[in-house]
Amino acid sequence: MKRFRKVAVGGTFDELHKGHKVLLMKAFEVGNRVLIGLCTDEFVKKMGKPHVTASYEERLRELQVFLKAHGLIDRAEIIPLNDPYGNTLTDRYIEALVVSEETEKTAIKINQKRSEVGLPPLEIITIHMIPAENFKPISTTRIRQGEIDREGRLLKKAA
Repeated sequence: MKRFRKVAVGGTFDELHKGHKVLLMKAFEVGNRVLIGLCTDEFVKKMGKPHVTASYEERLRELQVFLKAHGLIDRAEIIPLNDPYGNTLTDRYIEALVVSEETEKTAIKINQKRSEVGLPPLEIITIHMIPAENFKPISTTRIRQGEIDREGRLLKKAA
């Protein structure tokens, strides 16, 4: 039996890579149902990412393909994310948040805002960033720059 009935995870999930997959698999490991907040194109623009990001539809499709391949689609609910909080401030059934070290600060903010609206805090489950071959974290930015592939393999010599 899983520890939580419902957990939440959020992200842009652009260039769905090994780090994203580890994060998602962790969420399904600890939760029976997983609410996946997928950043909308508008929200992505506000983030000021240093690279082009695939459209919401493309990212959604890739996420669905991954979930189906792992037999997890029936336990997932994917919702559009227009801000860092999504449903976490209104859904009283969410029990935990699965985040990376990079987004842990947002999880702490979510809990502060939940207490302001009278909701119990969420358990925060933080996973380590997944390193590439050169031990630096795998990131979409590094993939988009042609430095590594989605599995973290080096594609060119770093300058």
